[in-house]
Amino acid sequence: MLETNLWLFLAAAVVIAAVPGPGIFYVAARTLSAGRASGFASTAGTALGGLVHVVAGSLGISAIILASAELFAAVKFIGALYLLWLGVKTFRGAGRALTLESEGVGDKRAFRDGVLVEALNPKTAAFFLAFIPQFLDPSASHPALQFIVLGTISVTMNTLADVVVVLMASATRRHLTGRPHLMRRLTQGSGVFIAGLGLSLALARRPVNG
Repeated sequence: MLETNLWLFLAAAVVIAAVPGPGIFYVAARTLSAGRASGFASTAGTALGGLVHVVAGSLGISAIILASAELFAAVKFIGALYLLWLGVKTFRGAGRALTLESEGVGDKRAFRDGVLVEALNPKTAAFFLAFIPQFLDPSASHPALQFIVLGTISVTMNTLADVVVVLMASATRRHLTGRPHLMRRLTQGSGVFIAGLGLSLALARRPVNG
């Protein structure tokens, strides 16, 4: 890979990571609803889910999914339904949020949710396939390995941005722990927002080349 390409990629990856997107909003909502530990677990999960797309993109699996209207729709609606279910569950469990955090309950579940939410989002696959190939060195060998390296860097940048968001959302949540009514409303709002991300995914259109 040319050194110039790498520096251009790093600059672009930093800018993209700093721009608020669905992933940032998702981990913020999970942190606000269930606390910092849940936010970090969700961040780790979405990072692993992002790596799933990186590997799938390097192997050509993502291209197959995006090329098929049926496969794209299937993955999209499974991911959307999962987000809707998480949103409804968060809204209904608003009154138990503080108890769950104090007991340390749900971190493994938050990690699992993060993996599934990101891995079942075909828009992430479309992003990697549109973004990374621009920076590959066609004269070098092993393009799949180049894809994985650049994809891993991109996921790492996004994860660092998510960590900052978790810390900020956690600080906001701490200020409200002594006000249970507002805390409950905040958690309910987080549930509505997560469900909204599901609706947004359900309405996403398959990218068409050409």
